[in-house]
Amino acid sequence: MDLLAALKRSEGKTLEFKRDLSSPDAALRTITAFANTAGGTLLVGVEDATHHVRGVRDALDLEERLANLISDRIVPRLVPGLEILPWRDTHVLGVEVHPSPSRPHFLKREGLERGVYVRVGSTNRRADRELVEELRRLARGESYDEQAMPELDSEAIDFRAASESFAPVRKLRRPDLETLRLLTRHQGRKVPTVGGMLLFGKERERYFPDAWIQAGRFRGTDRSRIDDHAEIGSHPSRSVEEAIAFVEKHALRGVEIGKVRGRERWNLPPVAVREAIINAVVHADYAQRGAPVRVAIFDDRLEVENPGLLPFGLTVDDLRRGISKLRNRVMGRVFHELGLIERWGSGVQRMMAACRTAGLAEPELEEIGTRFRVTLRTVGSGDVAVDEVERVVLEALAGGEGLSTRDIATAIGRTPRTARSRLIKLVERGLVREIGTGPHDPGKRYYLA
Repeated sequence: MDLLAALKRSEGKTLEFKRDLSSPDAALRTITAFANTAGGTLLVGVEDATHHVRGVRDALDLEERLANLISDRIVPRLVPGLEILPWRDTHVLGVEVHPSPSRPHFLKREGLERGVYVRVGSTNRRADRELVEELRRLARGESYDEQAMPELDSEAIDFRAASESFAPVRKLRRPDLETLRLLTRHQGRKVPTVGGMLLFGKERERYFPDAWIQAGRFRGTDRSRIDDHAEIGSHPSRSVEEAIAFVEKHALRGVEIGKVRGRERWNLPPVAVREAIINAVVHADYAQRGAPVRVAIFDDRLEVENPGLLPFGLTVDDLRRGISKLRNRVMGRVFHELGLIERWGSGVQRMMAACRTAGLAEPELEEIGTRFRVTLRTVGSGDVAVDEVERVVLEALAGGEGLSTRDIATAIGRTPRTARSRLIKLVERGLVREIGTGPHDPGKRYYLA
C-alpha cells in the first residue's frame, strides 16, 4: 500500500481518510460500501479535509480492534487487508478492500433492509431495494434485462418492429428472437425477457413507463428557461436517432472558411454526442422508477444522464482506460448487431478522442445521486492560467519527488515567506497538494496535484 501516492489523491469512490476511530460505525459503513461497489482504501490517521497526517496511537491495538469490529459487525463475513504504514515518527492504519463476490454486505446491527451501503463519489449511500437487488443479481452473474417476464407470452414481442430495425443489417427470423435473448424459455413456455420488452415490446410503456428519453434545450447555462423540449418514446434503437437529431437541431453551428467555400462546423463533435446518448440508453438501470434518460442542451454544454450508478466494480478511471462492464446484456447484444455499438468498452475513449481533436475539454464523467452523467463542453479546453512565478513553481514540482517551502523559494529566487504565500494560492486552486502533519509542520512537502 503506497501511503504517499494515496495522500496525493483526493477522497473519492475508492479512497477515504479518517482522523481516528472515535466513530467506528462511519469507518464500517465505508468498508461495507467499498466491498459492495468497486473496492477502495481507507486510511486511519489522516485528516479528511487537509490530508494532514496525524497518525494513530498504539497501531497494533487499533489494527486488532478494527479487525474484530469488521468480523463482528459486517455480514457476510469480510476479510480486508490491514496494514500499519510508517510515517515519520508515527503510523497510519491502512485498510484495503476488494470488490466482494459475496455482495451485498451489510451492517449486522442495521440489518439487510437498512444496512447495505454503496459508494457514490466520496460518500456512502444507503442502498434502496433496487440497488440491493442489483447487488444480488451481480453475485449471481445475471443482468436485469435477461430476466424472464413469465406473465407474458411470446406474442408480447413486436416481431415486425424488430424486423424493421434489423432490415438494414440482415433478415431477422423468428428463431433469432431466442438467440438474441429477446425471448427465453420459462417452465416450458417462450416468454419475453425484460430486454425484449424494452427493445421491441408491444406494450413496453405499460411495463416500463420510464423507458424514454427526455430532451430539452435551455437558454443560458441553467434550467430556468427552456426554449424547446421533446419526449421521445420510440423503441430504443429509434429513440437514439431521434435524440441525436434533437441535439443537431439545437447545437450551435459556425462556418469554417476554406479555400473555395465555407464548411459548416458543429460546436459539438457528432461522434461524442452519438456515443454519449447510445451509452446512456444501453447502460441505464431500467429497474429504477421515475427516471428517464435525460438529454439537456445549454449554451455552453450538453448533459446526457441515465438512471443508475456505474456497474458495481467499475470506476470513472476504468471508463477512461477503456474498461467497461455491460449492465444490460440483451440491449448491448442487439445494439452491437445493429451497428450502434462498434467495440465493447470503446465508447468513452472515442468521446475523449473526438473532443480532443475538436480542441474541446475532455468529457466530464460523474455519478450524481443514483444517476450517471456525461457532460460535453462546447468551449476549448485551454491551459490553466498561471503567471511566470507560478509556472516556475509547477515546473520545479514536475519531478514528483516533493519539495519543501525552502526548495521552492530557491527555485523562484524569493524568500521562503513569499514562496509560502504562492504555494497557499496554488493549493487553494487545486494545482498543488501539501502533505505533512499540519499547517506548521517544518517537514511538510509539496507535490503537483
